[in-house]
Amino acid sequence: MPDYAKPRIEILLVDDHALFRESVARLLATEPGFLVTAHCDSIEEALGLVQKTHIDIVLLDFDLGQRDGGEFMRLARRQGFSGKVLVVTAGVEKKQAADLIRSGISGIFMKHDSAALLIEGIHDVLAGKVWFDAALLQEAVGGAGVRQESKAERFTERERQVLSHVFEGLANKEIAERIGVTESSVKATLQQLFSKTGVRTRSQLVRIALEQYRSQI
Repeated sequence: MPDYAKPRIEILLVDDHALFRESVARLLATEPGFLVTAHCDSIEEALGLVQKTHIDIVLLDFDLGQRDGGEFMRLARRQGFSGKVLVVTAGVEKKQAADLIRSGISGIFMKHDSAALLIEGIHDVLAGKVWFDAALLQEAVGGAGVRQESKAERFTERERQVLSHVFEGLANKEIAERIGVTESSVKATLQQLFSKTGVRTRSQLVRIALEQYRSQI
């Protein structure tokens, strides 16, 4: 398919620092296939944009002055937004990270990381992967304990295989190649994992697995 015929990735930037926001918008505008549909500095404006405009992914700052990214997640999901959200932040405490993971974000990207890594992160998240620093993820869910582990359903060997590759950030096709099955088989196994753990997204699956199924992974 010619490049001009490929659908563009429509991006919304939400950050209350104008210089950072505008710099990232200019950077992403130079990336083939990316379209910065809009950028704004407030939750209210962002909620209006995702309600009336098609957005594939929101790059969301956590600290938005008197409000935070967690509030955006709650309100956006309530009004039906189903796009991906990558939190782009200078720093986040482990409880805040845990709450964000619970709300369904697809990853946390640190502002001190490179522009090239941000572009990679956007592509990975849109490919269905999760983007979490392993140390931050362990910190965020560590201490939540194994309070329900004795009652947790056991994972099958195939489920443990698939889950381990989800932790690596692999997409379904890559997992299928690693373990020698079809992509549809991986999707079916993921649905089994979602059903057993009571979650709907990969990021929630990662959190629940670390909190409640630690002995099985």
